[in-house]
This record gives sequence, structure tokens and C-alpha cells, in this order.
Amino acid sequence: METVRKKDIRALSLEDLRDFFVNNNDKSFRGNQVYQWLWKKGIHDFEGMTNLSIETRSLLEEHFVINNIAIDRQQKSKDGTLKNAVKLFDNLIVESVLIPTATRTTACVSSQVGCSLDCKFCATASIKRMRNLNIDEIYDQVVAMDKQSRYYFDRPLSNIVFMGMGEPLMNYKNLMGSIAKITQSDGLGMSPSRITISTSGIPKMIKKLADENVKFGLAVSLHSARQEVREQLMPFAEKFPLTDLADSLKYWYKATSSLVTYEYVVWKDINDKQEDIDALVKFCMHVPCKVNLIEYNPIGDDTFKQADTTQVEKYQKALERVRITATIRRSRGKDIDAACGQLANKTKGLSS
Repeated sequence: METVRKKDIRALSLEDLRDFFVNNNDKSFRGNQVYQWLWKKGIHDFEGMTNLSIETRSLLEEHFVINNIAIDRQQKSKDGTLKNAVKLFDNLIVESVLIPTATRTTACVSSQVGCSLDCKFCATASIKRMRNLNIDEIYDQVVAMDKQSRYYFDRPLSNIVFMGMGEPLMNYKNLMGSIAKITQSDGLGMSPSRITISTSGIPKMIKKLADENVKFGLAVSLHSARQEVREQLMPFAEKFPLTDLADSLKYWYKATSSLVTYEYVVWKDINDKQEDIDALVKFCMHVPCKVNLIEYNPIGDDTFKQADTTQVEKYQKALERVRITATIRRSRGKDIDAACGQLANKTKGLSS
């Protein structure tokens, strides 16, 4: 006899849950109760839904599963950063990172298993994209890191960045669905202003975001404002030229009035010349923005070397001369390969 595969209950909407109970001769409000257990309380088993009868819990067990994530391995950096190897229901692995400072804890969340882009300096790009993460898998990472933040640092999670494995805008539907669960009052209730989406720069999808009048922040992994250099670093950029990216960011700002953050690594002999600095300053004139000058985190490729401090400071001074905020960011979690660009679990996406 063929085994019927149960559906993940978190794939159902609130209305679907209400209909399920009505169709099973129960009250529709049971759907509201279950929905709250799943999304507000983050419960991962039906037995834990203690305000439901044993019969109701058995009914749910008969029809559904909850495909929650599990923290397969955890590493702690000497600077306090935590890196999680997150096992998914199909045994694939992604990584998430919890970054503490004196005043906040930030969750760096993954959106894909691997990545479909080809940034040469990023370890995740060495892993082919196996699949997109589901809404609940993204959401579960946030719930897990909120618990870690409370346990290790005695405070709730304060910020979320979609800057882990994968390109968030290439998993648009599930990205937006997860943010809805994270921000809605019947979910985690976090403020959208505490969330940042980091993209490699896909103009069409940036415009789509703008049309939805989102309230979260946008960061762009830029790394060069010279097209030929950017293509060397990020070959996919040949399809998304800087002129198109600039147009999409103007569109974004006009629709949202929200400034853009540029993430920018400076490498020795690649983008550390005066013409590179001048090009970035010019590009920053398109929309109100700020720039994070990020320390490079080695991934074992000798092509890329951290630029001299003096060159990075030249960038900062040039930007500040035209009143653009430019911050030099020191990487966290480098000793456990948890810093920006280093997320590429050693098992290539598979559980050990």
C-alpha cells in the first residue's frame, strides 16, 4: 500500500486551518488556536498545544506534520558570535549566525540552500543552489536565534539581516511570507524597521519590493561602482548593469523614502585605486545612502587580499567629504568562519 505523505501544517493559511476544522465537524476558531501555537508561540509538536483536546491533537497528528528545523551543530567565536548549522527536514544544512554587541543582538538569516549567483569572493557561491527555504524554515531560524539571544545574552533578539546563505530576492515569495510572520501581531510581532534585506542587486526585484511599500531596510552588496570591475567580482552583474541598478534604487527611494545601505569590501589591487573611490562617490549621488566598508574575510582564494588600511580610510574620507556616512566594519566570528562571505558549511549542504 502506498504511504500517504502528510502535509506540513504550516503551509496552510489561517483560513485553510479554519476550513479544516469546519470540515471535520469542529468550530472554526480551533484554526485560530492552532495558528497561534504555530506562529506566535513557535510550537513544534501537536502534543504541546495544551488548550486543545486530546481528540483534536490526534486529528492534527493524523493529517499533518510540522517540519521544523533543528540546530545540528553550534560554534561560538571568541568574540561571542554564534554560528548554527541548521538541519532542515530533508537533511540539507544551512547556516545562521547570531551576532552580539553591547546593545543589540542581530540574527543573520539564510534564505536558500547554497546560492544561484556566482560572486567570486563569497564561499556560499561555491555551493550550488539546491533549493529555496520555505517560509517556516526562515521563520524558525529567527525563533531559534531569539531563544539563543535570551539564553546567552539575557535579552531578546533586536535585529534581523537577510545576509546569510543565498540571494533573498531569488526566493521572493517565501522571503516576504516569512517577514509577514515575523512582523505580524499573530506572529513574532517584530518591527519591520529592525529588518534589513541584503541583495546582490537585482533591479527588477528591487522595484517589486518598492511597489509593495515595505517598511524594512535595503542593503546592496556593491563592491565596485565600475561595471567592468563589478563583473569580475560578481559575473552575474553582466546581466544587471550598474545603470539599471541605479535606476531601481532611485525607484526604491521615491516609493519608500528609505535610504539605501551599500555593503562594500575593499580588496588590494582590485578596487583600491583612486578611480574606484571616485566611482563610488559618484554612484552614491543617485539616492540618499550610507556605506559600510567591510573587512574582507578570507575564503582560501589568494586572488583576494584585504586592502591596506590607508586605502580603506581614503574611501571613508572621500565619502565623508560629500556628507555620506561611511563606517568601517570589523568582521565578527572570523575564527569560526561565521563572518560575511564565509558561510559555506563544510558538508556542502548535507548533514553529517
